[in-house]
Amino acid sequence: MIGQSPAFREVVRLVARMAACDAPILIEGETGTGKELAARAIHYQSPRQDRPFIPVNCGAIPDSLIESELFGHRKGAFTDAKDNQPGLITLAEGGTLFLDEVDALSPKGQVTLLRFLQDQEFRPLGARQVEHGNVRVLAASNASLPALAERGTFRADLLYRLRILCLDLPPLRARAGDVAYLADWFLEACAQRFRLGTRTLHPDTLAWMACYRWPGNIRELENVLYREYLLSEGPVLRIDPPRDMDPAPPPQDPHTEGLAFNHAKARAIQAFERDYLLSLMDQAHGNVSLAARLAGKERRSLGKLLKKHGLGSTAWQQRLPHEERVPA
Repeated sequence: MIGQSPAFREVVRLVARMAACDAPILIEGETGTGKELAARAIHYQSPRQDRPFIPVNCGAIPDSLIESELFGHRKGAFTDAKDNQPGLITLAEGGTLFLDEVDALSPKGQVTLLRFLQDQEFRPLGARQVEHGNVRVLAASNASLPALAERGTFRADLLYRLRILCLDLPPLRARAGDVAYLADWFLEACAQRFRLGTRTLHPDTLAWMACYRWPGNIRELENVLYREYLLSEGPVLRIDPPRDMDPAPPPQDPHTEGLAFNHAKARAIQAFERDYLLSLMDQAHGNVSLAARLAGKERRSLGKLLKKHGLGSTAWQQRLPHEERVPA
């Protein structure tokens, strides 16, 4: 989980608080906002961190197998039950069961889950004795469960059981400045994985990315960067914006006042940094070590700042007319 925006810092604060409370949590947010990452962060900061974290996609469980998947079964419970099989609750014993896309559960699946949440007791298919499970249930949904409950497609009593605590993940467009941080991390991950060298984003690309709505959120950003890293040539990636690009409004953070001011301040600082670095690299003729001495900064620190704005020595050379470039 990477970011520095007020909206992201609030999520990090809530994750730490909720990790200490051994109660069910409903994680809501648009697709691609990192709901499973948040669930893992809660688990691995909780007292259950040394026990299993078991994720399950509720939309992938057939309605006829929901009880067997959750509770397990005994040999001979049905035609193909040739051996005893533990369920997901047993596998998650002492740890966390993460139910992704919980809104996809059928009415039968909702009743089955509600029955377990009421007293943490269950009976495997074909068994006579009731067993007790010690698991913490975290659930996630792209859709609004309260709205589904109002329409009668999701049980209100199950919603109340799951939503003792609620974590709402903000979309990427509401996280001012985080696109650059995430892009830097993904490009570094690409370099380590694919071994095609270090690459940075052109400032013009960073500019439109900061204004794009990102309907697929972090997952969409990741896919764009992976594709361009693999298909583009050169150390600086210049990516064209989508043709149907709809600019995002200024980010709004429901937990922090004055975000418009902070957003404007961040953009002003970014513009100042870029103009300063351009002037500095001109004075140093693209020599990063000399530029660091002129700026009174460590070379490594200045290098990171140059990389952030796509203004390393190679990128600076490419900005000059061909006849003014210094041979490598």
